[in-house]
Amino acid sequence: MGRKVKQKIILNNIEVLRAGAKGVSVGKTEEGKTVLIKGAIPGDVVDVHVLKKKSSYLEGQAVAFHKKSEYRVEPQCEHFGVCGGCKWQDMSYDAQLKFKHDEVVNNLVRIGGFKDIENETDYIVGSKEQYFYRNKLEFTFSNARWLTLEEIQSGKDFDDRDVVGFHIPGAWSKVLDVTKCHLQRDPSNAIRVEAKRFALEHNLDFFDLKNQEGLLRTLMIRTSQNGELMVLVQFYREEKENREAFLQNLKDKFPEITSLLYAINPKQNDSVYDLDIQVFAGEDHIMEQMEDLNFKIGPKSFYQTNPAQAYELYKITRDFAGLEGNELVYDLYTGTGTIAQFVSKKVKKVVGIESVPEAIEAAKAAAERNGITNCDFYCGDMKDVLNQEFIEQHGIPDVIITDPPRDGMHKKVVENILFMNPKRVVYVSCNSATQARDLELMKDQYKIVKVQPVDMFPQTHHVENIVVLERI
Repeated sequence: MGRKVKQKIILNNIEVLRAGAKGVSVGKTEEGKTVLIKGAIPGDVVDVHVLKKKSSYLEGQAVAFHKKSEYRVEPQCEHFGVCGGCKWQDMSYDAQLKFKHDEVVNNLVRIGGFKDIENETDYIVGSKEQYFYRNKLEFTFSNARWLTLEEIQSGKDFDDRDVVGFHIPGAWSKVLDVTKCHLQRDPSNAIRVEAKRFALEHNLDFFDLKNQEGLLRTLMIRTSQNGELMVLVQFYREEKENREAFLQNLKDKFPEITSLLYAINPKQNDSVYDLDIQVFAGEDHIMEQMEDLNFKIGPKSFYQTNPAQAYELYKITRDFAGLEGNELVYDLYTGTGTIAQFVSKKVKKVVGIESVPEAIEAAKAAAERNGITNCDFYCGDMKDVLNQEFIEQHGIPDVIITDPPRDGMHKKVVENILFMNPKRVVYVSCNSATQARDLELMKDQYKIVKVQPVDMFPQTHHVENIVVLERI
């Protein structure tokens, strides 16, 4: 008996109603079933190829357009639609802001149960730069260039498979050959192009992701707003002569590089955190400045990837905290202590807590470098560190600033905030859904007085949100 052929299901003339989570758009069938659609934006009318059927919704790909949305614009990047990033490039920036703003409000209403929250929500703060705003990109060397459908169907053999670019979503071992990326300002593109040219000219091996062999692995480029530039190259193995020639060429061609680093990485992954990183030329770091604060950024450091907009985010956070100079502030999930230091001048004392030991060491070093003496930093899992003993030792805070990861706060952390009962809580979030869930648990003791979405990542669906809570 032959294998049953799966029937191809096409939904015709589906109107795309709104933007959904994670960059997909949302439509409805005639029967009222929700359809999550890739490749379409609100206002389009499309035919959808159904890829997954769930009990309460369908998932699919737009395959034909009957009407194009008024929000549509021409994407700037030639790699749009293949590269996994910048999925909203085909939507006007005003429309992007509208849908991000709506997502925040909808999550607070639907998940948090805050019915009239629109009245407390200021319109989203857009980013001045909509392209070339990132200060960090990492490119992958690969000997398995992603072939387009046209190339595969042509039946030709392709020898030029060596590339420096980005992993294809859902096909990790394949890498897109990037001609020009619109996320990081020059000389980012020029450095990547030159790295590839030199490697090809000198027959250096590009990495084979499947078989884990080759010489050149990754190229990370970091920039700072004051013009400093870091380049980190990962090699799979040590080939001293080839490594030195490759790095020397980058040094000669780009004298503006202030920190040229390398690492030998024979591991199964490209993570830098457990690598021994060596200086080939210049410093082992670059410096970033925000107001009168200076931050030392090493190859393993976390720093907001859109620094100009991070400054706007921190200013709003500080303003919303309503500080008068005599407060004790707890900064939860403090990271490298950026927000803690940013508010330190306006308070009596800041207590920062973070689970990553390297981040806490960086926070302490930065505070010392900036001459800040009223910030104390503690390391450990938030739900374990922030207990009654800790609170008795350090005092009940007047204000809590919390900026958790995407998963939001652990229930125990929420309970401890409620136990401390500070007069004000400023909740900064990169995921308004988990933020709304946490806020719902706090509604008996706190009311929302202000909501401010902030767009940190233009051309993507991501949105930050700041909520101010005051004791009832």
